[in-house]
Amino acid sequence: MTAPSHVHQWGSMLPSSPPPAHKPSPTGGFYVQRSTAVVAGVALFLVVIGLIVGGLSGGIIMAALVALVTGLYTAVTNRPSWARLNGRKAGAITAGASVVALLIGGAIAPADESVPTAVAEQTQEAAPEATPTTAASTAPATPSPSASPTPTPSPTPTATAADVAPLDGDAVVDAAGTPRAPAEQPAANTTALALLETLAIKGRAPKTGYDREQFGQAWLDVDRNGCDTRNDMLNRDLTDIVHTNSVPCKVQSGMLADPYTATTIAFQRGQATSTKVQIDHVVALSDAWQKGAQQLTFDQRVAFANDPLNLQSTDGPTNQQKGAGDAATWLPPNKGYRCEYVARQVSVKATYTLWVTQAEHDAMARILSDCNGILAPTNQVAPSVTQPPEPVETAPSPEPVPEAPVVAPAPGPFANCSEAAAAGFSNIPIGSAAYSPDQDGDGDGVACEGGASEPVAPAPVSVAPAPVAPAPVAPAPAPVYANCDAVRAAGAAPIYAGTPGFQPKFDRDGDGIGCDS
Repeated sequence: MTAPSHVHQWGSMLPSSPPPAHKPSPTGGFYVQRSTAVVAGVALFLVVIGLIVGGLSGGIIMAALVALVTGLYTAVTNRPSWARLNGRKAGAITAGASVVALLIGGAIAPADESVPTAVAEQTQEAAPEATPTTAASTAPATPSPSASPTPTPSPTPTATAADVAPLDGDAVVDAAGTPRAPAEQPAANTTALALLETLAIKGRAPKTGYDREQFGQAWLDVDRNGCDTRNDMLNRDLTDIVHTNSVPCKVQSGMLADPYTATTIAFQRGQATSTKVQIDHVVALSDAWQKGAQQLTFDQRVAFANDPLNLQSTDGPTNQQKGAGDAATWLPPNKGYRCEYVARQVSVKATYTLWVTQAEHDAMARILSDCNGILAPTNQVAPSVTQPPEPVETAPSPEPVPEAPVVAPAPGPFANCSEAAAAGFSNIPIGSAAYSPDQDGDGDGVACEGGASEPVAPAPVSVAPAPVAPAPVAPAPAPVYANCDAVRAAGAAPIYAGTPGFQPKFDRDGDGIGCDS
């Protein structure tokens, strides 16, 4: 009996039965299709690649991806696939389990520790000049340690991709908010060794949550002078500077006397050359994050990342080698700069209330103990000390001339001896103005004998006039210099904070020493 035609139509629309999971081989053993073996081999290869590239998490993620694709295939097509899953339910369960495995693999995956290449770090030089938008000279001379020990080699933390800021971008972005350090820079005339003892000593905190964006976009214009921080530092640290299109905010070329390596580096702005000179965070961002910066506000972290006290132009490969190392794991190859380098680290950590580890403290103390009492760099000005005026030699006052005594005129001859006696005269010798032969009865040359002799006037006492006090001499005015050229012309360079004539504009890098380059 022939079935109706509509039965054939509906029958053709019903899903076909899944093929058998396996079929016996001609010899009675288990038979595996060639396509199944190929897919299984590819899946195993991908898992191995995941293990090599990403470790355990990479292997889990790759296996989960293979399982997800396989499960979805079976759930949609109701075919067993290469894994011989039995029906849609098994496919759905496999897909769900693979999603959970993906989440687990992603959770245990380590942070990316690779550093991008120079090409990835830079922007194209040919890009047009962007309008600023709003969004969130030679190193100074420093004392050389007499015998600075080299720190014991130990693993140095590598810089993450987020640690490496882009180089020489065209857009200048203003900093939002008010970036400001949580504390003032150290007081003037504070030694770095004494300041080190004020820092807390703690263990390193976890790096959890660290990202470069926690410190704001790289190279913001925090002082709102129209220049980004990188070009501010290049303008500060380079000599023989040429600017792009005569724009002071874009350094096209210059020479860097690198304090880290004691070498001279020619800087040329460009996609393949800008990386030769990089701006180092003296206290690395990642190191700061693990030693107190997590507790700072966002604006305070932005200030930290762009603070000239914490920035130094240096050789690119040397900066990459440093990574996120602290004083216990990395010091500049140039031993003559280690005193200044460690002193700056201490000042930065004190200004931003960061702590040090015990190993870091010991390494800093060891370096600074050989630095002849180097002062902690600061922008604070020492209190002015009024210098006593130099004595001015004056001509000696003339000796006072004593006044001539006034002598009363001698009395003339008396009429008789009674008048002479009344005047106090007696026994008046011949030759005296009061002598008269009429009173010298016996002619012996003495008149009015028996009475008082002629009085002798006492010698006048001369009183010296009081000495005249010299007029007060006004103190010499402090020198005033128009610029560093005037300071050098006067032989006063370098000029220190607190010295007469010092002005903050002479101290571009905020280390308390002006006109030092």
